[in-house]
Amino acid sequence: MRKLFLMISVAPLALAAPATAETVAAEAAVQSGAEAPAEADANKEVFSTGVAKGRDRLDSATSTSSLREAEIVKIGARSVADILRNIPGIRAEAATGEGNANITIRGLPLASSGAKFLQLQEDGLPVFEFGDISFATADTFLRADLNLAAVEAIRGGSASTFASNSPGGIVNFISKTGETEGGNVELTAGLDYEQYRVDFDYGAKLSDTVRFHIGGFYRQGEGVRRTGFNTTEGGQVKFNITKEFDGGHIRLYAKYLNDRSPSYDAVPLAVTGTNSDPEYKNVPGFDARHDTLYSRNYQDYLTLDGNNNVRNADMRQHAVAKTIGLEAKFELAGWDVTERFRFADMSGQYVGIAYTGFMPAAVLPMAFGGPGATARFANGANVGQSIGNPTTLNGNGLAALLMIANTDLNSVNNVTNDIRASRVWELGSGDLTTTAGFYSSHQTIDTDWLWSTVFSDINGNGDSHLLDIVTASGAKITQDGVFQYGGLGGGLRRSYDLGYTTNAPFGSVNYHIGKVAIGGSLRYDFGSAKGSVQGSELGGGRVGLAPRDMNGDGVISIAEQQVSVLPLSTPAPLDYDYNYLSYSAGINFRIAEPLAVFARYSKGGRANADRLLFSPVIGTDGDILFPQLAVDSVKQAEAGVKYRKGGLTLNVTGFWAKAAETNIDTTNGQPIVRDYKAMGAEFEGAFRKGPFSLTAGATYTDAEIISDFVNPAIEGNVPHHQAKLIFQATPQYTTDRFSIGAVFIGTTGSYATDENLLKVPGFVTTNAFVQFRPTDRVTLSVNASNLFDTLAITAIDDPTLPAGGVARGHVLTGRTVSTSVRFSF
Repeated sequence: MRKLFLMISVAPLALAAPATAETVAAEAAVQSGAEAPAEADANKEVFSTGVAKGRDRLDSATSTSSLREAEIVKIGARSVADILRNIPGIRAEAATGEGNANITIRGLPLASSGAKFLQLQEDGLPVFEFGDISFATADTFLRADLNLAAVEAIRGGSASTFASNSPGGIVNFISKTGETEGGNVELTAGLDYEQYRVDFDYGAKLSDTVRFHIGGFYRQGEGVRRTGFNTTEGGQVKFNITKEFDGGHIRLYAKYLNDRSPSYDAVPLAVTGTNSDPEYKNVPGFDARHDTLYSRNYQDYLTLDGNNNVRNADMRQHAVAKTIGLEAKFELAGWDVTERFRFADMSGQYVGIAYTGFMPAAVLPMAFGGPGATARFANGANVGQSIGNPTTLNGNGLAALLMIANTDLNSVNNVTNDIRASRVWELGSGDLTTTAGFYSSHQTIDTDWLWSTVFSDINGNGDSHLLDIVTASGAKITQDGVFQYGGLGGGLRRSYDLGYTTNAPFGSVNYHIGKVAIGGSLRYDFGSAKGSVQGSELGGGRVGLAPRDMNGDGVISIAEQQVSVLPLSTPAPLDYDYNYLSYSAGINFRIAEPLAVFARYSKGGRANADRLLFSPVIGTDGDILFPQLAVDSVKQAEAGVKYRKGGLTLNVTGFWAKAAETNIDTTNGQPIVRDYKAMGAEFEGAFRKGPFSLTAGATYTDAEIISDFVNPAIEGNVPHHQAKLIFQATPQYTTDRFSIGAVFIGTTGSYATDENLLKVPGFVTTNAFVQFRPTDRVTLSVNASNLFDTLAITAIDDPTLPAGGVARGHVLTGRTVSTSVRFSF
């Protein structure tokens, strides 16, 4: 059935002759990264993401933002999540590095991890159908390089009806398409960190109607934090070729990504004070801004694969994407048709610290080995030696229990097709625009959870060590630092082999008469979830522990007696269907040429995917026991005013949202069934006068948990990590020869957990840039991220002030300074 829907969607393209269609000049400029042609209206800003048809923003009842390539280069982002921090309304917890960031928008819940209500797209199609697949998020398979022309974001509004599973909004990463001939080569090196990178891109015309673009990057090095070994290595290449015809085009494109990078995740933070007024700082010998729990002494480890065979696993996360796609715009029987198709073969590996438990190194042996137990170094220069004085170990006297969340991403393939047709009809004194379309996708989730639990000391500069525990009788309960070949207690050993099919017809009408535009849209999503899962936590007599000789020495040690295994002979099925209706209606009043007001109400949905599994929601036959939990709905209202004249742009929007949430809490494994509400205001502005410019944004949010089926005690509380205010500001001064500026991004405080006890302080990070152009084709630049080395805490896992004085924190990377030289030709 899935293949049938895709064939039906693609068929009109194959049958249609390349006729005529009108290509909006400004839209082409956005897609190519070029400046709009001189004859285009310089006072129009065409926006095309998450809407029926590209329109000037002042004629559209939506809240939108965009970043162009020139600005993205300056802001000093070290990851996709860092880029998103610059967009008003978006909260991106960018502490993990490249991938697996937590992202949400306008107060919508971030109850677990990933980006549940916000969709990341690449050239108009979703990277993943679901933004919170366990350990496989869209930003893991996205990289920003010289291919990137622009980033467009729509918040709320028609995002509910012009994309599936994206009621909160859409962020679209748009590639260059060779509109501007020429290219660039850029060399970048870290000045205070070890990473070397080369970027390139080139676009040109092959004829009057054919053009192409190619670009990519390669980099290697230790990375932006101290790991002790080469943790970043790889790159990508993207290519597209476009054939233009009268008013339309057809484009073929491809991407190959093969990149390794660390997932920094949790770090220890010393904390004193009270729950309401805590003081966080670095523990001695470990800088949370620059150090990690990675180590040169622990670059790989033994585990079992998805077939219960011993394998050696790399400690770096790995993203591989092989993508081919097609985009076409043409006219068919008076309708402007847009067809987009993409097949993405994606796989790799996620490795991160899913859980940490910090304690005094003197307590660790007794806690797990009993009275009289001791700790020894399991690797490094002092392997086998006992710790002399654990109270002074590494200057902090700390040890840790770490759960390594190694997940094989065997296949997270995505095949997607979106076809839509629009036509403008003269109706009375106005124009009626009608749009109809059909969307179809299939998302594969084929993953194996290969976790391990280890003991470690806490040491900076990538020089921590695994620890063995030896009882008073001389029995070693660990093996080379491994306490459990699996999650703590033997759980979290799982395998998924799933396929999620999504289909959605959609349509819209918009009537524009004089200064008023009024419109509405509908989308009906229907889909299915099929496949199987494995894991002893499913019960039914499944056995998840067995003795295995992991190191092949012929002896079953204590740690090898209870190895977590998959019960391969007893998979559990998954088989259910779901559907939901989304709608959106809005009105826009262009009061004057520079001024417009708008209002919109929308209802959208987000189908829940693998987060429902291993929970009471799914029955033994694979059906969903509570069909209402298959989809979480989001209702939203917004109203705003937009002003644009000369060098001044001002947008102010008030918003209200109510959302349902069904999920699994990644910090404790407990189910989440809640309702939330949020209201607030959003500001975005820009000012330019001569060589000086300023862009700024701010979002005020008042959010509340209004009901909780599992834990009613938290009803009325503020959702964790939700700050009242987030803000951005970028002043800069630009001449023909140089540019200088800074990017300020800040947040007020929030609560660590939904219990609203322990506070997390707010912060402001500052990025700075200097560009110098000695000639027209050479640019020298220095870029500093987190210039003042701020301890910027995005999350704390502890519900209250830890008794031991060490919290489990998630922290943005500290100061990193890079220098680049770009040659243009």
